[in-house]
Amino acid sequence: MRKRTAVVVGLCLLAGLLAGCGEETVSVEPSVTTGTQTTGTQTTGTSGRSSCVGHKPVGSPGVDDDSPLQRAAGRVDTLVRKRYSDVYTGFSVDEKHQTADIWRIPSAAFDDEVCGAALKGVTLRLHDTDVNRKTLDALADRISDDMKRWDGTFEMREVGVDERGVVLVGVDDPDKARPILEQAYGERNSPYIKVEHVGEAQALAG
Repeated sequence: MRKRTAVVVGLCLLAGLLAGCGEETVSVEPSVTTGTQTTGTQTTGTSGRSSCVGHKPVGSPGVDDDSPLQRAAGRVDTLVRKRYSDVYTGFSVDEKHQTADIWRIPSAAFDDEVCGAALKGVTLRLHDTDVNRKTLDALADRISDDMKRWDGTFEMREVGVDERGVVLVGVDDPDKARPILEQAYGERNSPYIKVEHVGEAQALAG
């Protein structure tokens, strides 16, 4: 989730995300799998994506007044902070359809915990990545530190982490900037840098 500002690095905690600390809703296309196999409530396809539907009663002991989706977000946030920061990549929600998308390095233990805690009415879609959020945040920090480095060649206007597993870099001239940035941050990081055009930020009136 990103805001159109000069530099965007990092996200709100997942629980805070649903409380309104983000201003923009990320639109995520539904997962598509082929050749699926079903076991219980969890479905895994040959695409490497999986989904699960919560069955824990909404009135379970300890459940507060938050919506089932807010509870799922809070649970993911807790798990990431306590045990799974090495596999977690990103999180996106669709409150209208009570659906959450989670990007992570494949981890059966993580999947079992988030699916097991999901309340009835919540669908979780789990997507494979090969990079964790800590790595992406560190890369975004490096790039944002160089915000003015290439002034005169191209203008870097925005840096942010996309929950799907890339650092988005907004510039005025993507074709000129892309090879320079990929070379500057190395072959290892280049798959995680996505360069896109961003228009010049407009000054706020008044």
